[in-house]
Amino acid sequence: MHRFELVIFDVDGTLLNTTEGVLASVEYTIKHFGYHELTDEQLRKFIGPPIQRSFADAYGLEGPILQDIATVFRNQYKSVDLLKAEPYDGIYDVLTGLRNRGIHTAIATYKREDYALTLMQHFKFDEYTDIIHGADHENKLKKSDIIEMCIRESGVSKDKVLMVGDTDNDAEGAEGIGVDFLAVTFGFGYEPGEVITNHPCIGSVDKAIQILDVIDKVEN
Repeated sequence: MHRFELVIFDVDGTLLNTTEGVLASVEYTIKHFGYHELTDEQLRKFIGPPIQRSFADAYGLEGPILQDIATVFRNQYKSVDLLKAEPYDGIYDVLTGLRNRGIHTAIATYKREDYALTLMQHFKFDEYTDIIHGADHENKLKKSDIIEMCIRESGVSKDKVLMVGDTDNDAEGAEGIGVDFLAVTFGFGYEPGEVITNHPCIGSVDKAIQILDVIDKVEN
């Protein structure tokens, strides 16, 4: 009997390497508004968090302009760059392994929910779960809210839930509602071999397939 009955996955940096599509739309948006160019390191920080937060941090912006920026970015991303992504090596084996173990899966992402659904259907992740929740356009939902929606739909008790993600956003969301968290270091936030100490975490993995090893070792 496995300790976890539901494993919730982030998208960017956990299921999919979305670097190409996200950064193409970020650079389009930067040019559209006439902002100065960013370094590769600065651009990398745009992958994962809400787009409003990323532009606010990068350019010191606040107020209604951030929603205008989000609209331009999302229109470009949806119509041109959304499907420029690649599943991480071994991630389908992980999902198959969880299903074979009788463990349910769900997806919680900061991507707007309609974009997330399109992506998950295109890359066939919807064949593993129909519990997929994302952000609203106004960015009112926190990551903890999105995770909570998945849990509520699943009917699984929180003490049987594991959140898997690659950034502090995912860790904070899990901590905020009291569920366990597993870090992946092949995405955009955590570095390979990094020990996560600033949030509760049951461990970290450098390869997707290692997620199953961690789950198998966690006792009831």
